[in-house]
Amino acid sequence: MPSSAALRKQIETEFQHRYPSVLTPTTRTIREVASTGIAEIDELLNGGLPVGAISEITGPISSGRTSISLTFLAQHTRSGSVCAWIDASDTLDPESAAANGICLEKLLWVRCCDISAQNQSNSKRKTGYTKFLPWVRLDQAIRATDLLLQAGGFAAIVLDLGNEKIEHGRRIPLATWFRFRQAADRTRCCLIVLGKSAYALSSARVVLECQPGSVISSTGTVVQGFSYSVRRRRERFSAITTIERKPPASTWSTHANWNAERRA
Repeated sequence: MPSSAALRKQIETEFQHRYPSVLTPTTRTIREVASTGIAEIDELLNGGLPVGAISEITGPISSGRTSISLTFLAQHTRSGSVCAWIDASDTLDPESAAANGICLEKLLWVRCCDISAQNQSNSKRKTGYTKFLPWVRLDQAIRATDLLLQAGGFAAIVLDLGNEKIEHGRRIPLATWFRFRQAADRTRCCLIVLGKSAYALSSARVVLECQPGSVISSTGTVVQGFSYSVRRRRERFSAITTIERKPPASTWSTHANWNAERRA
């Protein structure tokens, strides 16, 4: 019986003219990453979030999704780069963003809103039904993200779908995410998608799952900070190991803005 090395050599010989790339290892390339500003998460991601790709940060409300994104944008805006926040539910607080270190002059805030009651009544008279409002907001957010990615010039774009229902986010076509992935790679933009679940599927290079932790308080009455746990659910192009049985996870904490102002 021929050995495995002999069989491999025979297969390579048979296919080398018909399929030149068969059994050829892919060339390893250095993938550019950008620091999130949080040491624990940077260590979890081997340096930070990938540049020119889609990163998804998922989890329930108050799980640290927004804090990670604000800290990440603060790194870029302080260095002079322009970023954008696509707010599908119009819930971003500019004061909180500024308190987290974001230079608001370098941030484009796109606020999506519901159609007015007058437009609802006109639509009902013309078509016999009322437009589905959550999908209207979501459609505005998707269109705005598409325009900004195609235009270029943004170091990072956050698509905030954190308050949207999971069934609404899953209605976004896979072709849309693939188009976003191609545009982000072409413009070298970090596209961060916030949601209760992962929506981009194979188009996302990194998926982080956040969970709320505990409240940090020394006196029991004044909140000084919060702790969160984050787990790397999936990362494309990461090294395959047989030792890890569970996805890598870490914990991190942040100080409350009012506590930081008092300490300053």
